[in-house]
Amino acid sequence: MLQVAAAYLLDLVVGDPKKIPHPVVIIGKGIDIMEKYLRKLVAPLIGLKAAGVLLTIITVGLTYIIMWGLIKGLAGLNHWLGLLAGIWFLSTTLAVKGLSNAAMEIYALLKAGDMAGARRKVGWIVGRDTGNLDESEITRATVETVAENIVDGIIAPLFYAFIGGAPLAMAYKAVNTLDSMVGYRNDKYREFGWASARFDDLWNYIPARLTGLTLIMAFAVTGKPVGKAMHIVKRDSAGHPSPNSGIPEAAVAGALGIRLGGVNYYGGVESFRAYMGDPEKVLEKSHIPETVKIMQITSAITVLLGSGAVYWVSMLLGRPGLW
Repeated sequence: MLQVAAAYLLDLVVGDPKKIPHPVVIIGKGIDIMEKYLRKLVAPLIGLKAAGVLLTIITVGLTYIIMWGLIKGLAGLNHWLGLLAGIWFLSTTLAVKGLSNAAMEIYALLKAGDMAGARRKVGWIVGRDTGNLDESEITRATVETVAENIVDGIIAPLFYAFIGGAPLAMAYKAVNTLDSMVGYRNDKYREFGWASARFDDLWNYIPARLTGLTLIMAFAVTGKPVGKAMHIVKRDSAGHPSPNSGIPEAAVAGALGIRLGGVNYYGGVESFRAYMGDPEKVLEKSHIPETVKIMQITSAITVLLGSGAVYWVSMLLGRPGLW
């Protein structure tokens, strides 16, 4: 329990040091190598969809086994060495500081009137075209990204960390990385990325709904309209392309009294995203720090509730132990 709490605090303070290779980057390089191999040598024999299933199984399985073996080996050398390794690896699965910093940098650029800088910066965290966005659309893109990533950047890794420590949390990040790399519904990945996209939906299903509950608690703490947020989630979340991302986006939209979704452009091609929320307020840059605050409080609530749940279960099982 305290490993997860310590990892959470480490992420808040340190984030992801740029000079240390990030595990997710290593996982991504492995996916890239395996994709080329499976497409060239395996897919002609068993088909693209089956090759994609194989990619998913190998990536997630190897990530778990390697992480488990590494921490087990280090703990065999020295208990504290294994403990510290587990804490550090867990911290790399979280994105509280990174997400907060990225969003607040965009807010600072908008506040300074640097539209070109804000467009460039928001382009680092979203997939849509950002070259012609105005302040309202930059704000929408930022708020949507922060809200959506509450699940896969924070709550889901915490959920799996509480269940299975660093190995399971890192396996989740492998699932998430697979989806971000091959889980597209285009001609190239519709078949090959099918398993990765569905696996990501499955692994995020419970964490997304837990996120909805903890967001409600965060709204209560910050004085946001809980009833309105719940109404918008019930009404609008199913309209999102993802069965999971619509929950936090709709909840944030309802709590802030804004409308998310609308027209986006990807490579110059127009794409309409279902609306989330009612436009009671005009989207403005101040909604960015509000969303960041909600995300931070939600993550803290999750750590507290998860720690309490783990300790309670350990007491029931007769295995009390904080570490």
